[in-house]
Amino acid sequence: MEIRVHEHGRHIVVVTIDNEAKRNALTRAMLVDLAALWDRLDASECRCIVLTGAGDKAFSAGADLTGDMSAAKETAHVINRALLKDTPFSKPIVAAVNGDCVAGGLELLLSTDIRAAVPQARFGLPEVTWGIYPFGGATVKLVHQIGYVHAMELLLTGRLVDAAFADRLGLVNRIVAPERLMEWAVETAEAIAANSPAAVQAVRQQVSSSIADYAKSREALEQDLGDRVRSSLDFIEGLTAFREKRKPDYR
Repeated sequence: MEIRVHEHGRHIVVVTIDNEAKRNALTRAMLVDLAALWDRLDASECRCIVLTGAGDKAFSAGADLTGDMSAAKETAHVINRALLKDTPFSKPIVAAVNGDCVAGGLELLLSTDIRAAVPQARFGLPEVTWGIYPFGGATVKLVHQIGYVHAMELLLTGRLVDAAFADRLGLVNRIVAPERLMEWAVETAEAIAANSPAAVQAVRQQVSSSIADYAKSREALEQDLGDRVRSSLDFIEGLTAFREKRKPDYR
């Protein structure tokens, strides 16, 4: 279980979410490492980042629901940075979605800039199915990226959609064959890295700052809503059902 980092040439860094046994779910330790990594890369000579998951099953299944699910303000700050939810970031990120991209995995995807997915990838926000509030930024970012009705369909039903549907919504830029995915991602990163880093990073900084400012303005309400859901009986039932691999019974 780790965040793997590999330098591709002088200016490109490949970041891989590696927890294949749990479909690349993000443990709290991995989130801490990811938050620290963004800080290092933001201050580095890196010009573009490629983000992907290990293996061929999942980009990321989101938070590891078998672990700690508390979310005090200090914890929330680390999670927010790990998911690039409400803090500016100057380096462009190309996402190579190698498999299922759900829950916190999808919320992390929303913080990337150019995205391709393999045909078998699925996308969704199943948090409401398990009595969980989608804390990682989807309630703030998704409407802006794919429109109100499509965002609400994903947020309220918890259903997964296929890559073709995600492509039509504009959630990804294109669908790429598995054997070509990383080649496409690196080629795209190289095209970005060949441009003026001063100009590229200024564009990225401005766009991410505007999104971060809006997300930060909603953070107090976000924290309150998340706390309310976590203190409910639904939260207990949802997590218990997930861990027991059964359908929840919300009475």
